[in-house]
Amino acid sequence: MMGQLWDHIRARLVNREIIFYFIFGVLTTLVDWISYRVMTRCYGTDYRIATTGAWTAAVLFAFATNKLFVFRSRSLNPRKVWREFVPFVACRIATGLFTLAAMIALVDGMGIRRDFICKIVVSGISLILNYVFSKWLVFRKVS
Repeated sequence: MMGQLWDHIRARLVNREIIFYFIFGVLTTLVDWISYRVMTRCYGTDYRIATTGAWTAAVLFAFATNKLFVFRSRSLNPRKVWREFVPFVACRIATGLFTLAAMIALVDGMGIRRDFICKIVVSGISLILNYVFSKWLVFRKVS
């Protein structure tokens, strides 16, 4: 009985889509983090502006990779792309606002001066939310 349960859980959690989402999620997170670090450390950008700029770069990268590689939505028809892009960006705006609010709450509200540690924690939560939104709202398979 436990063996069957474990096999069922593993089959649901370890599949091509999840593996690719994880890989491209890590790469998207790196785009976000590297952009953030470059803006804050190299250019002295305020963390709020850097969070927004890094988010924008990550969203554009994530849309392309999620569309083509994770959810295999291959259509390049402008209408279809637009119908995917708009809800994708809307969902990412929601998690982007969550990220910004969480960063402000942790850094300013709680006084945590290790802003990059906060960025790591908040990014993990956003990664999970973004998968759920992409899977069920954006790139859902329609019969």
